[in-house]
Amino acid sequence: MGTGVIDTGNWHISLRFGVDSLRNGMDPLAFIRYLNTLGKIEQLTTITQGIPVVSEMDPETSYLGFEIDLKSDASKEEIESVFEFVRDDSQVYILPNDSCLNEFLDLINALPEDNLFIGEILVKSGLITHRELEEGLCVQQKATEDEEVSPPLGEILVEQHAIQSELVNAALDKQKQIKENKIKENQSIRVDAERLDKLIDLIGELVISGAGVNLRASQTTEQGLIEATSEVMRLVEEVRDSALQLRMVPIGTTFSRFQRVVRDVSKELGKEIDLVITGGETEVDKSVIEKIGDPLMHLVRNSMDHGIETTDVRLAQGKPARGTLHLNAYHESGSIAIEVIDDGGGLNRDKIISKAVEKGLVQPGANLSDQEIYALIFEPGFSTAQQVSNLSGRGVGMDVVRRNVNDLRGTIEVNSHLGFDTTIRIILPLTLAIIDGFLVGVGESSFVIPLDRVVECLELPLDITNRDYMELRGEVLPFIRLRTLFAIEGKSAKRENVVVVQYAGVKTGFIVDKLLGEFQTVIKPLGQLFQYIKGIAGSTILGNGNVALILDVSKLADLANQKCVSAHANLTESKYLLH
Repeated sequence: MGTGVIDTGNWHISLRFGVDSLRNGMDPLAFIRYLNTLGKIEQLTTITQGIPVVSEMDPETSYLGFEIDLKSDASKEEIESVFEFVRDDSQVYILPNDSCLNEFLDLINALPEDNLFIGEILVKSGLITHRELEEGLCVQQKATEDEEVSPPLGEILVEQHAIQSELVNAALDKQKQIKENKIKENQSIRVDAERLDKLIDLIGELVISGAGVNLRASQTTEQGLIEATSEVMRLVEEVRDSALQLRMVPIGTTFSRFQRVVRDVSKELGKEIDLVITGGETEVDKSVIEKIGDPLMHLVRNSMDHGIETTDVRLAQGKPARGTLHLNAYHESGSIAIEVIDDGGGLNRDKIISKAVEKGLVQPGANLSDQEIYALIFEPGFSTAQQVSNLSGRGVGMDVVRRNVNDLRGTIEVNSHLGFDTTIRIILPLTLAIIDGFLVGVGESSFVIPLDRVVECLELPLDITNRDYMELRGEVLPFIRLRTLFAIEGKSAKRENVVVVQYAGVKTGFIVDKLLGEFQTVIKPLGQLFQYIKGIAGSTILGNGNVALILDVSKLADLANQKCVSAHANLTESKYLLH
C-alpha cells in the first residue's frame, strides 16, 4: 500500500520476486528491510495484481511485487548486491528516480573525457552496473551472430529496464563530444607551456625593439625608411596578436568544474539549485584562467549560501522551488566579461548602509549611488549575514575576490534587485602579457595608462589651483596630480591635461603635462623589492630605451576618492565615499 510520503528518493526499485522464492528459503520482506540499512525507504507500493482467488492460493508461492523509492547515497552496484540471491528467478529493476534525472545528466556532462564507449560512460556515471553492461553486450553479440541487424547498446539497456532513455541520449551526446575532441586533438600539436611563455617574451622584446626602430626612423626625413618601418611594425603587431592567440583556452573548462560543486553544496544547504552555463566557448589567456578559478569559486558558493533562498521561502514569495545560478562569459570591447547571476533575494541596500555606518565606513546621511553601496560588500570584514555557516558569513573572502580581480587588472561590478536577483560582473583583460596603453608625460618621466580604462582627455581649467576635484559636465571629478604623487621635480606645464579614467563605474582624473598617444605596452614586473608599491602595476621599456611605469588605475582611483571624501566630509552632497 502507498505510504503517503511526499518526498521521493534517489532510486526507484521495481521488484517482482520469483514464485518459488519462499520455497527456496528466501523471505522477500527481509530483502526490503535490509534496504533500510543503505538509506531510507521514502515510499513503498505493494503490487497485488498477481494474487489469485483464495481457493487457488498456495501458501508457499510468492505473488507480491513492490515499487520502492529509496533515498540513499549508495551506488547502483551496492543496491543491486542486496538482491544477489534472488536475481536468477526474480525481476529486479533499479533506475534513478525521475526527480534525480537532471543530476545524473549533469554528472554525465562533467565526466572527464577519457571514455569513448557509451557503456563505459554509463558505468562510470553509476547509472548501470558491470553485470547490466555485460548482459546488454551479450544480447548485442547474439543478435550479430544470428545475422540480425545489431541493435544499439543503448536501446538494449532501455529494453532491459536498466536505464531511462533520457540518460542514454545524454551518454550518446557525451560519446559524440569525446570523439569530436579526440579528432581535434589528433589535428593539433601539444606545445610545452614554458616554450610558449618563452615565445611570448621574445615577441615582447620584438615589440620594444620595433618601437625603438620606428622612433629613430621618424626622426629622419627618409620617406622610404619611414614606410618600411611602419610596415615592419604592422607585421610585428600581427605576430603579437597571433602569438597571444596560442595561449587562449575556452573558459568552459573552468565553468564545468562548478557542476559538481553546485550539486554538492546545494545538498549540504538543503536547497534545490540548478546551474546554467553559457559562453563556455569564450577564449581567455591561460594565465587569466589559472588565477580566476578561486575568486569564481567563492562567488558561486556565496550566491548559493546567501543569495538563493530555501525552497519554502521561494514558494512563499511565488518563485519556482528550484533556484537558478547562471555562469556566463562573453567578449566586450577588448576584454572578457564573466557574470555570476542568481535569482535569489538580492542585496538589501538599507542593511548594507546600516552595517557600513556601524563600522565607520560611511558617514551617516551620506548620499550614495547603488554601485557605491554594493561596493561596500568587498570591504575587509564586511558581512550582513545573520548566521555564520561553513561556507560564508564571516566577512572574509569578498575582499580577497576584489584583490585577486585587481591583481589581474580587472574590475568587479554588482547589480541587484531586492527580492529578485543579483549579478556580479567581472571584467578582465584578454591577456596579461602585452596591452594597448596610453602614454603620458610628467616632466621628464613617462607613465602608461591601460587604454581600456581611458574615457577622455581634456585641458585642466586654469582656475583650479588648490583643489583635488573639478566639475565635469555637472558631476564632481576627483583627480590626482601625478607630479605631486610621485614627487617629480620641476615646474608644471603652463597648460596641464586631465586624463579621465573609469574604474568600477566611478570616474577619476590624472593630471599630466603631456599626452603622447597610444602605445603597445609590454608589461614587465617590478620585482620583489617594489611589489608592495601602491599605484604602480608594472613597468615597460619605451622605444628610446627609457623606462615608463604602468599605473594601477584601481588603486589610484581609490586614493583620489579617499582624498576627495576626507577633504569634503562635511558636504553630504558629495557622491564619493571611502572605498
